[in-house]
Amino acid sequence: MKSLLLIFTSVLLGAFGQVSMKKGMSYLGPISLKFPTLFASLAQMLTSPFVLLGLFLYAVSTIFWLEVLSKVNLSYAYPMISIGYALVLILSWIFFNERLSFIRVFGILLICGGVFFISRS
Repeated sequence: MKSLLLIFTSVLLGAFGQVSMKKGMSYLGPISLKFPTLFASLAQMLTSPFVLLGLFLYAVSTIFWLEVLSKVNLSYAYPMISIGYALVLILSWIFFNERLSFIRVFGILLICGGVFFISRS
C-alpha cells in the first residue's frame, strides 16, 4: 500500500506541475525557441512564478518517483504514471475550462481500467 501512495503522490505532483506550467505559459503567450529569441524566451519562462512552481513540483515528483523505483518493479510502477493523463484532463477542465469530449473521457476510463488491472497483479 505504501508503494501505491508513493506512486500516486509522484503522479499527483507531476499533474499539478503540468497545470502550473500551463498557467504560467498562458500568461506569457506563445514563445519561440529559435536562436534569435531563445534567451529572451528562456528568461521569460524562468522568471514566471507559475512556471517555476511547476518545475519545482516536477522535481519533487521525481524524488518520490526515485523512491518508487528503489522499491517496486518498473513493469508495475511505470504504467501507473498514466493516471496522470486522467488527472491532467480533469484539472484542465477545472482550471482552464478545457472541453471534456466523450471520446476523451472514454479513453481515460480505458486507461484507468488498465491501471486497475495492473495494480491487482
